[in-house]
Amino acid sequence: MTDTETSKTAVVTGAGSGIGRAVAVELLRAGWSVALAGRRAEPLEETAALVPGAASLTVRTDVARPEDVAALFAATAARFGRVDLLFNNAGTFGPGGVFVEDLPYEAWRHVVDTNLNGAFLCAQAAYRQMKEQHPQGGRIINNGSVSAHTPRPHSAPYTATKHALTGLTKALSLDGRPYRIAVGQIDIGNAATEMTARMEAGALQADGRTVPEPVMDVADVARTVRHMAELPLEANVQFATVLATAMPYVGRG
Repeated sequence: MTDTETSKTAVVTGAGSGIGRAVAVELLRAGWSVALAGRRAEPLEETAALVPGAASLTVRTDVARPEDVAALFAATAARFGRVDLLFNNAGTFGPGGVFVEDLPYEAWRHVVDTNLNGAFLCAQAAYRQMKEQHPQGGRIINNGSVSAHTPRPHSAPYTATKHALTGLTKALSLDGRPYRIAVGQIDIGNAATEMTARMEAGALQADGRTVPEPVMDVADVARTVRHMAELPLEANVQFATVLATAMPYVGRG
């Protein structure tokens, strides 16, 4: 974004840590106004403090609660006037290493409510705002995963929600065309965050071995999201896959 362009407004969910924090910081440093959403206020404030003086707004939000999502987008519109970007990032792996026959239903529901229902609720709220604002339109970028294509062992809830998110991305992309709403998805593999720290220590493979996996700098993911976000609405990255070059993804199994 150049100095002559008007600052645009983004909503980033899961902005208190990991990929969400990295993307929020990248956008703030590039001159975007950013609403930072997450379940805990303190990490959101820590994210905002990483870019002093930037136009940020912190909103405590549980994306699985419709009333929280409505409040998030209302606060963003009230503060910044519009929403140009939603980075639909909030998510959870759920319990790791649990065999499907032992998975509690409550654990399944928690992952579905966060990863899929939460993504839908945020996309719906963004869609409504983008459709009605002037000038009309905006962009939604869903955070998928390489698990939207290929699962890890014992990951049924996470994998199912990420596959479903791909379908949601396609449907929203189609439905948004008449209103200049562009929708795409970034599928990320082994970005170095708190959630993926275990990968370097050792991750369970499809053949039963546990081996260390390479990771990449989360800043590289953030720059990719920014590139997608700053395209004109006439252009769209429908799907992007960004992963550590040597991770065992293409050759899984």
